[in-house]
Amino acid sequence: MPLHKMYGYGNMLRRAVTDLQNLPMPTIAAIDGAALGGGLEIALGCDMRVAASNAKIGLVETSLAIFPGAGGTQRLPRLVGPSVAKELIFTARRLNGWQALEKGVVNHCVDQNEAGDAAFHRSLELADEILPNGPIGVKMAKLAINHGMEVDIETGMAFEAAYYARVIPTEDRMEGLRAFKEKRKPKFKGH
Repeated sequence: MPLHKMYGYGNMLRRAVTDLQNLPMPTIAAIDGAALGGGLEIALGCDMRVAASNAKIGLVETSLAIFPGAGGTQRLPRLVGPSVAKELIFTARRLNGWQALEKGVVNHCVDQNEAGDAAFHRSLELADEILPNGPIGVKMAKLAINHGMEVDIETGMAFEAAYYARVIPTEDRMEGLRAFKEKRKPKFKGH
């Protein structure tokens, strides 16, 4: 592949993963097979990752004399710390699901089932845990976390305060308070 196409492909993939990261709703990557190189970089753009025990996970680009170029060198250290990220990238180590959980690369690991979709099903369960919560609160929490992680804590606290102010005037907040007082489940509408 010509060099100019390689640069263009890298930029396109980097933008796509950043767009995924910036989606307003929570995103969950289900890793039931291989997430090596760009596959893991895409998963790192998600808010959470669930792996099957037999998954193959790693940023293996250094074994090809390149390095992760779609955000992996930036997202993985923010997730697992710089020392662990360097070890995983420099060695091109391939992890199974349990090893990825131990290193902090994934949130959950499940034993693979006969159908080969155990991580997918656990991801759906995780989504079902998020779904009953106030959509505006979840969206604002995601924004506060994402923006706060890129700045010092004082600026992050200012982001948190600004996003918190956006949930105060919502109908959902009032519904949540009423439901709590009436000891019932809230019925959020996203307003």
